[in-house]
Amino acid sequence: MNDIPLYILFITLLVLILLSAFFSSSETGLMSLNRYRLKHLADKNHGGAKRALALLNNPDKLISLILLGNNFVNVLITQLATYIGYRIYGEAGIAVATGVLTLILLLFAEVTPKTLAATHPEKIALPAAYVYKPLSRLLSPLVWIINWLSKIVLMPFQLAEKSHTSDALTSDELRVAVSETSGLIPDSHRDMLISILDLGKVSVDDIMVPRNEIIGIDLEENWNDTLKQITNMSYTRIPIYNDNIDNLIGLAQMRKILPLLMNDEFNPESLKAITRQSYFIPEGTPLTTQLLNFRKNKRRMGFVVDEYGDIQGLVTIEDILEEIVGEFTTDPTALHQDFYQDTDGSYLVDGSAHVRVLNRNLNIGLPTDGPKTLNGLILEYMEFIPESGTSMLIERYPIEVMQVKNNMVKTVRLSPYKIKPKHNLQTELPLDG
Repeated sequence: MNDIPLYILFITLLVLILLSAFFSSSETGLMSLNRYRLKHLADKNHGGAKRALALLNNPDKLISLILLGNNFVNVLITQLATYIGYRIYGEAGIAVATGVLTLILLLFAEVTPKTLAATHPEKIALPAAYVYKPLSRLLSPLVWIINWLSKIVLMPFQLAEKSHTSDALTSDELRVAVSETSGLIPDSHRDMLISILDLGKVSVDDIMVPRNEIIGIDLEENWNDTLKQITNMSYTRIPIYNDNIDNLIGLAQMRKILPLLMNDEFNPESLKAITRQSYFIPEGTPLTTQLLNFRKNKRRMGFVVDEYGDIQGLVTIEDILEEIVGEFTTDPTALHQDFYQDTDGSYLVDGSAHVRVLNRNLNIGLPTDGPKTLNGLILEYMEFIPESGTSMLIERYPIEVMQVKNNMVKTVRLSPYKIKPKHNLQTELPLDG
């Protein structure tokens, strides 16, 4: 070996350092790959992606293969560098070679290639997969022995038979993943995806029209008044009942009522004949479940009932869809009809407005884990029925009761801006003495 020219030894050393950099960068690149994008590329018959996916399906064998190659190359580098140092500087060259080699390996075979691979994993990992695939077949007996010995070492720690972590994402993890796609997909699409993931956390109670706001036809009312009521209605499905909503008969479609009106055949008997049986929904049903139930039962509207069978409200499929895509009504007078902005920036809000609707449209953060309406939230906070002019802070949002009627808060003034807490009261209050 003393006859080998130094330049040949240096070239060999350089090649070995490049091989070490290859193993280091490919390890980081393969482990940094986005598994879902990798599967997408593999489905499109990308050769490197298909090979990389096959390798990553057995990570223990892949890691053993990479470490086997990397350590073997690093041992050769150490031996060769020590020999070169000894030939040039004698005994002192061994120490010099060790110091210089440590710096070179750290910089050119570890930090730089791994940083590059972490930044551009696909550019490094996918070409490397073409090398590792045949290499894994060639060295499979040696890799198997290493894995077998590794399992024996891990047995006392009860880790030998532990299954690999699944790539499946939970709902919360998927929500975070979607939230971080800014710039990759339109904001409106991202918001809809997040809304779909959040449907399971929202129940029909949160979006239903309260029973006292359900508009329908009372068959015990004067029939002339009923005719006037129908001509002014803008709904396609109308609840039909006797005396009150608890005596519900069913739902009548406006498209079936109009021919009766045109032919002068509209009367209580003909109205009952076209009335369809009502569809009921247990309170607390998640929106994801109810959306599927609407599709399964071929329904678009249902009445929410409590454990005693009493009607609590009304839910339509449009209400659920608006939770996903936002308001899509074409009637400008119907949009945000529960609140109006005053000249000072505050809002006059109907007490029956849903807290979730206010949070979404006013970009505020009132609590939603209790009462569903603003009236219920105020009554729970005050623990008594307040009088007009009563002011309060809920989650630091200023709220003033403007009107109380029939033991309900009918109108409030709400500021969408929080009051900042005073951290040092001693600087705000005069001191005695």
